[in-house]
Amino acid sequence: MQWFRRARRKEIWDEAVTAPRGDIEAAKLIREICRSAAGSAEKVGAAADRAHRKLKHDIERYERAARAAMEIAMKMSDELLRDAAVRQIVELCLKAGNAATAKTLFRAIQSASIRDEVLREFPQLQ
Repeated sequence: MQWFRRARRKEIWDEAVTAPRGDIEAAKLIREICRSAAGSAEKVGAAADRAHRKLKHDIERYERAARAAMEIAMKMSDELLRDAAVRQIVELCLKAGNAATAKTLFRAIQSASIRDEVLREFPQLQ
C-alpha cells in the first residue's frame, strides 16, 4: 500500500546547485538552511540520550544541514559575509549541543565585531 509510505521530504540543502552563486545568494541560502534545521537541532540538543531511535531523523537532518552550510560558507570570497554566515552555523551547532564543532567554527571567524557579538551571546565559546 502506497498510501502509508512517506516520501522523504526534499530539503533545501539537498537541492543541486545549478549555477555558481554569488556571496549574497550563498549567505541567504545558509540563513535558510540554518532556519530550516533549527527545529531538528533544538530537538537533538534537548535530548539527553542521543541514541534514541526517534531522534535518528532529526540528528541526520541537522548533520546534513550543517555540513551543506559549511561547504557553501567555505566557497564564499567576501570575508565579512562568510563570517556572518559562519556565525549562523555556530548558532545552529550550539542549538544541537555540538559545542566542539561550534568552537572550531568560532575560531574561523575573523571579523572582530562578529566575534565579540558571538561571545556576548554565547560566552561558553571562550
